[in-house]
Amino acid sequence: MAVRRQPTLRDVAAAAGVAVSTASRALTRPGRVNAGTADRVVAVAKELGYIPSASARALLSGRTATVALVLPDVTNPFFFGLVRGTGARLRESGYVQVLADTEESAEVELDTLRKLRGQVDGAVLAASRLTDDQIAVAAEDLALVVVNRTIPGTPGVLLDTAGGMVQALEHLVEQGHTRVAYAAGPTTSWSDRRRREALEPAAARLGVELVVLGPYAPVRTSGADAADAALDAGVTAIVAFNDLLAFGILERLDARGVAVPEGLSVVGCDDIFGSDLVRPALTTIESPVERAGRMAADLLLTRLDGERPAGGDDEDDDGLVVDLPVPGAPVLLPTRLIVRGSTGSAQV
Repeated sequence: MAVRRQPTLRDVAAAAGVAVSTASRALTRPGRVNAGTADRVVAVAKELGYIPSASARALLSGRTATVALVLPDVTNPFFFGLVRGTGARLRESGYVQVLADTEESAEVELDTLRKLRGQVDGAVLAASRLTDDQIAVAAEDLALVVVNRTIPGTPGVLLDTAGGMVQALEHLVEQGHTRVAYAAGPTTSWSDRRRREALEPAAARLGVELVVLGPYAPVRTSGADAADAALDAGVTAIVAFNDLLAFGILERLDARGVAVPEGLSVVGCDDIFGSDLVRPALTTIESPVERAGRMAADLLLTRLDGERPAGGDDEDDDGLVVDLPVPGAPVLLPTRLIVRGSTGSAQV
């Protein structure tokens, strides 16, 4: 049986007795053609069952039904949950999600946001490497929600990894550690600055010496330098910016014959896939990343469609009741320390 061909714009134009360009204007910019002609073209299109292309629908409605998720590194497993969370919420509301990888570059990120204007209805900006002013300017032309960032006037979702770092430090102090290193992340990372700002007063309160090492790229290959620096600094424990960096630290310590946790305790951050599979299993900070993605999508949908109220209590799919903020105030999601085999008592 022959499959019926989908009618085209050329078919509509022929049936309405107008040029293809006139039919296109009638369907996308009806104010630019005679009202009677526009009505005739629309009626013919409906009769034929013509479905305009996505670009034509965007011209007609001013909307693309597309949202961008902008990430600093799509290969980092930390962001996998974010992709799932935003994608699921957006699909439920009829949106398509596209990914943009900015390769840990503020310059690429800024250029990406410029090019996204007019191509998407909005964007979720995760772990941005841009300055506050750059994000604020971008938000003037594109509906934005930020993850792991606070920007006045821009809604966002914040994972309390700074609080998780303090939990890790308290755990190490309980194990008898008095000299602890923090292997810092990129200088452009807002989260890294926030963690250091939380760790320094916590160390003073707990009576532990904090040694800041780095900065390091948040990748496995940077772990060797971080491990070497920690050993040179004479610390008994190291807290890494993320799990990928911690994996590299574990590898380097093993290569140098340093036992973990006997010779050096190691803590990661993110609890990505594999954190419990490395040996020893990694003590790390668990973040509700997928939940953060869903909440970020909720906030963006509120801006785009008014789907959900900006304020008041809301319960997500995991049954956690959180406060949807007034515009500009972030949703704060808690983190927790998961203790595994990579941390133990300080060896004096």
